[in-house]
Amino acid sequence: MNKLAQFKYVSYLWDEAHAASLAGDEVALLIYRSNLLGADLRLTNYGGGNTSCKTIEKDPLTGQDTEVMWVKGSGGDLGTLKRSGLAGLYTDRLRNLSKVYRGIGHEDEMVALFNHCIFDLNSKAPSIDTPLHGLLPFRHIDHLHPDAAIAIAAARDGKKITQELFSGSIGWVDWQRPGFDLGLKLKACLDGNPGIKGIMLGSHGLFTWGDTAHESYINTLEVVERCAAFIEDHTAGKTVFSGAAIEPLPAAQRLSQAAALAPMLRGFCSGEKNMIGHFTDDERVLQFINSADLRRLAQMGTSCPDHFLRTKISPLVLDLEPAADLTDATAIKEILAPQFTAYREMYAAYYNKCKHPDSPAMRDANPVIVLYPGVGMFSFAANKQTARVASEFYLNAINVMRGAEAISSYTSLPKQEAFNIEYWLLEEAKLQRMPKPKPLSGRIALVTGSAGGIGKAIAKKFADEGACIVVNDNDERRLASAQQEFQMQYGSDAFISTVLDVTNHEDIRRAFHETALAFGGVDILVNCAGLSISKPLEEHTEQEWDLLYDVLVKGQFAVTQEGVNIMRKQEMGGDILNIVSKNALVSGPNNAGYGSAKAAQLHLSRLNAAELGKDKIRVNVVNPDAVISDSKIWEGAWAAGRAKAYGVTVEELPQFYAKRTLLNEIINPGDIADACFAFVSGLLNKSTGNVLNVDGGVAAAFLR
Repeated sequence: MNKLAQFKYVSYLWDEAHAASLAGDEVALLIYRSNLLGADLRLTNYGGGNTSCKTIEKDPLTGQDTEVMWVKGSGGDLGTLKRSGLAGLYTDRLRNLSKVYRGIGHEDEMVALFNHCIFDLNSKAPSIDTPLHGLLPFRHIDHLHPDAAIAIAAARDGKKITQELFSGSIGWVDWQRPGFDLGLKLKACLDGNPGIKGIMLGSHGLFTWGDTAHESYINTLEVVERCAAFIEDHTAGKTVFSGAAIEPLPAAQRLSQAAALAPMLRGFCSGEKNMIGHFTDDERVLQFINSADLRRLAQMGTSCPDHFLRTKISPLVLDLEPAADLTDATAIKEILAPQFTAYREMYAAYYNKCKHPDSPAMRDANPVIVLYPGVGMFSFAANKQTARVASEFYLNAINVMRGAEAISSYTSLPKQEAFNIEYWLLEEAKLQRMPKPKPLSGRIALVTGSAGGIGKAIAKKFADEGACIVVNDNDERRLASAQQEFQMQYGSDAFISTVLDVTNHEDIRRAFHETALAFGGVDILVNCAGLSISKPLEEHTEQEWDLLYDVLVKGQFAVTQEGVNIMRKQEMGGDILNIVSKNALVSGPNNAGYGSAKAAQLHLSRLNAAELGKDKIRVNVVNPDAVISDSKIWEGAWAAGRAKAYGVTVEELPQFYAKRTLLNEIINPGDIADACFAFVSGLLNKSTGNVLNVDGGVAAAFLR
């Protein structure tokens, strides 16, 4: 039978030729199978699930053949798993731990004992699911969290449905927190039901297996396919979630409302640390948030541990009209504030009721998932990837609720069980092992003119330090090249790109609209876009004068105005950096238009600093001079004009500029980027209205 035709609800991705090239290397086939499973979000989501295989290896201490289990290590992702992400353990040692296991009250001590079972000294740390694979005899095992399977596992009569749907060929183990005892229960289920081809874990997920990597892969797909088909048969043509309670706004209006509201939500969610946002109005989300069952199901919380570890125990459902007028941010925040307060109080009550004497301190009580009926779903987390993944996981939870309600009725985990997972000491230890955040983590920067030259150097510096970046330019060709470069270096979660002409008010509004939708707001605004015209007074035209002032002065004003509007909505302060010039302070020949426009930029910065201090928005200036590398300005007539003014050739300009400085240094874009980072790194949070010259030392440009 054609394997592609066999599956309708999952993707068969196995390539026979590629698999044949891996023949004889079971670990390579494990990696291949894992990557295929991780590539289909209907099977598992980012970071979810684990896979294993067992091989015969030479024991380096005895030279004897010994069985080794290779299993995905803690914190990995199936879709991107590599050999370095595996843990390799002696299977017999792992199984012998049952002799020292002291019972379910001593699960945590078993994790430390996994280290005594390590075969491969380069192993990733074994995960808590390790014994679930090790105590089963099969050579290849998949443990996944498919929406279709969890919908059955989370249904009120899921055990009965599983028995009837698979005619006893899939076993059932009631909900239990992962650990050694759950591994023993899986083994007991298999011993009591020989010949089964998988086990459903109540409220949790699915275990399947096979003698080869391909057999395990096919078995997994077949089981999930059958679950999905069963759910589809019960939902096709039927009312879901008790029907629609409200109608969604038209698509364009949904995005407009989301962009206007996102900075306010981000401000509420960032009480403890800066959060990055994500928004989706996926059709499945809309079906859920506009339904009659929304509030009943949302407050129940999720079932699968992988879901609520990333989305919190339950979302915040906004009590706000879909088409509410959001122009008066103060009035809207007065409506939202008590809703966020109520959520935090609910979370604190949940923590205080369920905590144990040794529980970690309560974490951030703000919601991760915020549902806006009629509009869409927001998620907020410490970085973009985590916010996006949280959104994906709540969509998984919606799929589970939809399926469970269609075939039976949805059940969530009891709050105490959920708490025991969320505040598990082992989970806390994993959080403590995470790398320290970079200085600009949780911050969002829009740098105008960032497709090249100084602007691109600043954007890359900020991205290197953890910020989310809005790359933009008025030159679409140059922007496309920069977009490709940022994609390769940082990945799609780190940046967005948009065409932005700072003289076009519609472009400016659209750029900030896209920024709010992508990340939730903006924290750092760098006005870097510019141009230069060098001509004697008698040759300078009025059109050239207007262009200089439109780009440099009016552009800086308009971009700042729009950015400040968002920063005020967030109430998180912010940084505005204006890239001006030594020419704002020094009078040079053939420079009336450019130099005076730069002087206007500098004083506009002072004026903005004086006005925005009350909002904790800092406004500072970096004054470069003669930054020639990768500068579009120097591709045009400016270089020839300056060379003529100073009586040198264009080729001699870099050294001419360097020699006139006190340090005799050529200034590069990266030098300006470093100065910008100094202002926004957190070390100068009490500095505003300042000017930092980065010109190698031009005495005439000294401020005093």
